[in-house]
Amino acid sequence: MPRTMNRAALLVLADGRFPAGGHAHSGGAEEAVTAGRVRDVASLEEFCRGRLHTAGLVAAGLAAAAATGYDLLLLEEAADARTSAPALRHTARRLGRQLLRAAWAAWPCAELEALAAACPRGAHQSVVLGLAARGAGLAPLDAAYVAAYESIGGPVTATVRLLRLDPFDATAILARLAADIDHVAAAAADAARRLHTDGPASLPAASAPLLDITAEQHATRPARLFAS
Repeated sequence: MPRTMNRAALLVLADGRFPAGGHAHSGGAEEAVTAGRVRDVASLEEFCRGRLHTAGLVAAGLAAAAATGYDLLLLEEAADARTSAPALRHTARRLGRQLLRAAWAAWPCAELEALAAACPRGAHQSVVLGLAARGAGLAPLDAAYVAAYESIGGPVTATVRLLRLDPFDATAILARLAADIDHVAAAAADAARRLHTDGPASLPAASAPLLDITAEQHATRPARLFAS
């Protein structure tokens, strides 16, 4: 695949209007609101910080790894190993299918086609994201930034609707977490650089047991606003 840097593509890929399906998902925020753990701006910020340094770090590492051109099936196995909850694996593949469609429309390439053929149930969103970034001419660090940002951008947007928060206050949370996003993206890209010597074990494997548990609870709720 030709590798030409196209930083404008980073804006397209990270844009909330990119049709990747994330608008239907809350990243665990809806269940946290239902349980009363997220109830205001301060508790939402703590939720996002925790999610960023666990699920967000794992997603950023996988996305950066896929952007390096590493074996995608090995990365799919690594993603499965790092996603213990069946509900979260289902969500990751559902989002991956939608993202792959959007990425194919924007940056069609043989690697996206091959991934779709190799993973008929759908590939993990983070792996597709990294491959989309690669197809768009972006670097692994760029892919890590998009994954890290999305890991909290979705919950923030969802909680504005769930709790009717002031959108200005919600956006300020993302701004205050900017340094954390920098840290997570850099750590993820560094792990991806070690892939070819250390293998997938070099990738972050941070866990968030409460997110796993609440994802399973959310999947069984008959009435919910968001799919996850």
